[in-house]
Amino acid sequence: MHRVIPDIDRNKKAYPEVRSFRTPESLGLPSKLAEWTVSDVAKAITAQQAACIEAVVKKIYRRFSGKENQNKRKEYATQLKTLAFLENTLLHRLVRKEFQRGHSWIKNQIVYQQGGYKCKRLSRNTYQLELAGLRRGKRNRIVVRSNRKIKGQIRLIYNQLLPRFEVHFLVDHGTVGITSERRSVGVDKGYTEAFYDSEGQAHGKGLGKVTTKKSDRICRKNRNRGKLWALHRKLEKIDPAKSARILENNLTRKTENRRYRQDQSELTAMIGAASKSLFNGESLKVFAEDLTRPIRNKRQSFAVSRKLNSWMKGIMRDSLQKWANWTGSVVTEVQPSYTSQIDSRNGTLLGKRTGDNFTGFDGVVLQADHNAAKNILARGTDKEITRYMSRAEVQAVLLRRTARYLGGMGLSLIDAVELGWLDLKHSKTQAFKQLLKGI
Repeated sequence: MHRVIPDIDRNKKAYPEVRSFRTPESLGLPSKLAEWTVSDVAKAITAQQAACIEAVVKKIYRRFSGKENQNKRKEYATQLKTLAFLENTLLHRLVRKEFQRGHSWIKNQIVYQQGGYKCKRLSRNTYQLELAGLRRGKRNRIVVRSNRKIKGQIRLIYNQLLPRFEVHFLVDHGTVGITSERRSVGVDKGYTEAFYDSEGQAHGKGLGKVTTKKSDRICRKNRNRGKLWALHRKLEKIDPAKSARILENNLTRKTENRRYRQDQSELTAMIGAASKSLFNGESLKVFAEDLTRPIRNKRQSFAVSRKLNSWMKGIMRDSLQKWANWTGSVVTEVQPSYTSQIDSRNGTLLGKRTGDNFTGFDGVVLQADHNAAKNILARGTDKEITRYMSRAEVQAVLLRRTARYLGGMGLSLIDAVELGWLDLKHSKTQAFKQLLKGI
């Protein structure tokens, strides 16, 4: 069982506790550098615990869904804030599974607080840092390029891949005036374009082409590398000198790593520009899909899987949240199941999506991503469908609504399946069969 220090007192209590069994002298560090490093590690542990609690809360909401389990969910969420979860076998097991424990052997970075360095401006984008060294009274001077004056806690990192020194620090972008009334917008996260909003505007066009190009390039590169690896292993005994030349000149990762970083930077820039275009400096209330859960039990080709693995869903989520913070907006994530298979005009499952088009039961063709964005906007205020509901529960709710809509037309779910309005896959579910029995 691991010991947990309360978050409020962690930074104050962590260093004295660590110093009781590991002194700065044993590490060859000044006392202040050791204290700042331990304090930074304590903050990282706090962040990891917060991420663990969020993941466990999601599992609790999925496991105990419905209004009848509302009190149980609240009780479990309260226990997670203290050490009371250790007495609950279920919560203890979930926390052990989600909490990332381990060791760190990082030796290429060091943390400085404001008192450990001085920053002097040399020119418009050039600054000189005087950093405390390992010897008392001795400071090291380095020149860095930055468009902002460096202040607050910094992290000096030696990037071994480039190689170069980097200074990481937090930037204060100021405060944003938040309006009392925010306009609500639904956002569909896509592969072809980054975002499509409920007002019919696409943001980040061309993202899919760039992502596919990057994925295909890596695939071709790795196929050729596989042939070279086979040749290298074949020549190890026959011609060791040639085998060594192939290994040194053709099978290193230096050039590929640089190209990969360039590709990632291009994609990140496109997503950032799409987020900026979406908010456009306005304070909004954004409803977006929660795509953190992996896609399981769905067979697809290797090519499709490879392209989806390159889909930067996490970067999209972070970019939306960053621009929301800068504009005083709020991002609310909703349950994403069936948002692209619902007709936004009536909220039913009557219709079919084919590529970029959604065809309703009455033959009207809608833009598929625009239709999905409208459904996401409606789901943001839906009282029946909550964020942590399972896909089967969402399907049951939508089938009930579809049955009521068909009832107003004098038809049934069976009639809709026979007419081709309702996908045949829905007729194989338990919810569909229960609705037929209730007729």
